Amino acid sequence: MEVKVLDFNGKDTGRKVQLSDSVFAIEPNNHAVYLDVKQYLANQRQGTHKAKERAEVTGSTRKIKKQKGTGTARAGSVKNPLFKGGGTVFGPRPRSYSFKLNKNLKRLARKSAFSIKAKESNIVVLEDFNFEAPNTKNFINVLKALGLENKKSLFVLGESNKNVYLSSRNLKASSVVTSSELSTYAILNANNLVLLEGSLELIEENLSK
Repeated sequence: MEVKVLDFNGKDTGRKVQLSDSVFAIEPNNHAVYLDVKQYLANQRQGTHKAKERAEVTGSTRKIKKQKGTGTARAGSVKNPLFKGGGTVFGPRPRSYSFKLNKNLKRLARKSAFSIKAKESNIVVLEDFNFEAPNTKNFINVLKALGLENKKSLFVLGESNKNVYLSSRNLKASSVVTSSELSTYAILNANNLVLLEGSLELIEENLSK
């Protein structure tokens, strides 16, 4: 598919680029997308939750009442889970929520995400640009020129650009990543993808393996 190239003022440069059909025009695999997004979100979890169980609660081990003759259930400790202040039964323990996916499935998921965005016409190709120094106002001007100031956007760079990254860091709705940092979640979480020309070849090279 052909997409026109815009400059950072939002104007047509008169050039067009050919996006690979094997990356931007495949039949999306929804299950692969689901698994990759699930893995990304699972990896964000710290898993440090912990509840004290019966053996860890502070309290006496004295038998609190005689075994028989009270008319109530027998009880041997104030740390019994049935009592207030007692231990928790099967409470959460520290654990890792991460799980593995093979590379081919993750690659398919990212291609599916790109194809979904392309089908929705939410991909913009921008010529490479830079700022002389970090400046949030300049980055906001780029967003306004592209009509994205009120939309969640993801800018994909070919290589790390400190000035562009720092210029966007204060904006909640916009983020800047390099092509090697792309994830399925990041692609789908943005309303619009802004692909800089320098990133296209790297994206297609990484996903066509």
